Amino acid sequence: MPSEGKYNIKAVSKMLGIQAGTLRAWERRYSIVKPNRNEAGHRLYTDEQVYILKWLVNKVDQGFTISQAVDVAQNGELYKEAAPFAAENTDRAAEMGNMILEALLSFQEKKANDLLSQAFSMYNLEKVIIDILGTLLVRVGHLWEEQKITVAHEHFTSSFLRNKIGQLIQWLPSDPYLPKVIAACGLDEEHELGLLMFTLFLRRKGFEVIYLGHGIPKEDFEVVINEVEPKMVFFSCTIENNLTKTLQWVEGIKEQFPNIAFGVGGSAISQLPSDIQKNYETFLIGSTKLEWDDWISEKLRKH
Repeated sequence: MPSEGKYNIKAVSKMLGIQAGTLRAWERRYSIVKPNRNEAGHRLYTDEQVYILKWLVNKVDQGFTISQAVDVAQNGELYKEAAPFAAENTDRAAEMGNMILEALLSFQEKKANDLLSQAFSMYNLEKVIIDILGTLLVRVGHLWEEQKITVAHEHFTSSFLRNKIGQLIQWLPSDPYLPKVIAACGLDEEHELGLLMFTLFLRRKGFEVIYLGHGIPKEDFEVVINEVEPKMVFFSCTIENNLTKTLQWVEGIKEQFPNIAFGVGGSAISQLPSDIQKNYETFLIGSTKLEWDDWISEKLRKH
């Protein structure tokens, strides 16, 4: 579900330097941004929507008409370009991440949200997801493993970061001509970061992704597969034992759904002995974007 709006049209108009009437006209004519409404019927814009509007305003400033800018955005270019609203370097992104982490470890959710809003004004969506939120999720995991933070701190912070990443991924456009895919954690796997990053990759490619996350019983997968009828199903594992169980199960379920391509990825693959990797190589999607591209291209040709 997208996050609830928090900026009224007057605030957004001031932030962007354009008239409120222009925002209303864009919403009415192009529907690229549809703000939520409060009980009184007033528009409330989310951080993500403000980001999109900033991108459109910049395109118009570069000489595009608004209709041309919307066409470019809907063709997927919106999230391929770096945000032009600041020339901050990587150090600034790291600093922003540190401030967000400090706020979350102090249970200051509002401050963390405000800092995230600043990040959207400085960077494009993918950079915020990967370089700030994704990096923070990894750091929190390490802090917990090293017993430098409590379980309560880890749960609160990780929940915030996972929810934000999941919400933001939904803003990436999908190509109606590409097949549906399912993405889930492997059997008994609870770590979602790798799956979120792979889902981001798929959404950037234009795939419509049914994201199931972790904790799905084996029998439920069969129900979902029958209902969704995907062309591909992906699982992510970070623990070797979970990877072995998942690969054995995937090998069996492949016989029930021979026309579906099943892929398994995650950091646990590097822990597998080479002979086991060879036995399951048809399911292993690799660990780099190039390998992911090659695996998906091959499966699309075959299916």
